[in-house]
Amino acid sequence: MLTARSLRASLALALFGTAAARAAQLTAEQDHQRLMDLLHIQSLRKGADGRNPNAPNAANYDESKANPYPTLPDPLVLKNGKKVTTAKMWWKQRRPQIVEDFDREIYGRVPKHVPKVTWSVTGTDRETKASVPVITKHLIGHVDNSAYPSVKVDMQLTLTTPAHAAGPVPVIMEFGFVWPPGVRRPAPPPGPPGPSWQEQVLARGWGYAVLLATTIQPDNGAGLTSGIIGLTNRGEPRKLDDWGALRAWAWGASRALDYFETDKAVDAKQVGIEGHSRYGKAALVTMAYDPRFAIAYVSSSGEGGAKLHRRNWGELVENVAGTGEYHWMAGNFLKYAGPLTWNDLPVDSHELVALCAPRPVFISAGSVEKGDGWVDAKGMFLAAAGAGPVYRLLGKKDMGTTEFPPIETPLIDGDVAFRQHSGGHTPAPNWPTFLTFASRYLKGPVSSSSSP
Repeated sequence: MLTARSLRASLALALFGTAAARAAQLTAEQDHQRLMDLLHIQSLRKGADGRNPNAPNAANYDESKANPYPTLPDPLVLKNGKKVTTAKMWWKQRRPQIVEDFDREIYGRVPKHVPKVTWSVTGTDRETKASVPVITKHLIGHVDNSAYPSVKVDMQLTLTTPAHAAGPVPVIMEFGFVWPPGVRRPAPPPGPPGPSWQEQVLARGWGYAVLLATTIQPDNGAGLTSGIIGLTNRGEPRKLDDWGALRAWAWGASRALDYFETDKAVDAKQVGIEGHSRYGKAALVTMAYDPRFAIAYVSSSGEGGAKLHRRNWGELVENVAGTGEYHWMAGNFLKYAGPLTWNDLPVDSHELVALCAPRPVFISAGSVEKGDGWVDAKGMFLAAAGAGPVYRLLGKKDMGTTEFPPIETPLIDGDVAFRQHSGGHTPAPNWPTFLTFASRYLKGPVSSSSSP
């Protein structure tokens, strides 16, 4: 016989299950419309068309039309108009203001209580790569889903370190990707001949890691009720200032760094983060929000990454706010492709780079001619330059110029670095330059045989 209490519990469970099922059934288009309704927006402006140069909304690649809003927010002026003149003012007053703007309007907030992650080694390989004996650990980061068992999150990470290192080594971690079964992988753009990035890292006596981003959070709007975002929301859709996939991937990278702090093979104070394209965006977000990362290689990150939002070149705010990419960002970001303009954004990407200060950041892009015009190399350079005053305030060096350099000119003498290579949409040609830059900061263990 059902008691009143058990009946209420059964009804609550049924209602909860129905709500969860309803949320899970939302397509990206339906969820996108739901956010627009919450924002009271009727329509968004069209994004740039990067494929048809004759389209009315064709992507702009004319520098004379690229800067409709040339004045950027000043990273060293408080909301009350007072100038930031000391490092203490930056850390205590201005930086928190910038973080709040990015949290609320751009990337969304990480919930205060995200479930705990437990890392376990599922396998270990001993092999030789590029004449270097290495140990590769395969790891799973299981997120506690006891509060909502319907969503399971098991992050996949591999860690490769030299087998005979004299001590803990620096590690470069990449946001990796595995093509889903049955999906035909397009041919990657040709890279330079020579060793892979992993082999180049090993040649310096360092280790490398690959974190599969989509095992943290799916890369689509329909997946926002699954992954770590869906788990913390218990299957319900996001609020307007909830985190998007970029913050979720960055959160996952931070949890990987938690593991590195427990692994005796890794010098956890010398871990760098690297990502390309959408994962370049994630790498920059990771670096900006987690001060434990030592260095970042931000490759072809474009709009939503290092590119200035206020630039009209290639991909635009409107593209990222559309149904194919909106899940990267907070729901509030949609406003700036609708009733508001890019100039209404309270922050811009030079301030995201500035959040990384005083730590070193390398910003990279390919050439327009080889197909990387979409990401706006100059817009990313200008963001790097715009972060310079913050680096100088904190006693570090900027790029040394605000003039966009000729292609393949490395600007790596400061703590903010930039290079545009002559290849396409690929990080490969800039790996040697990044590693030269990184070697100023990351130092491997000295073996007893090489010491005097």
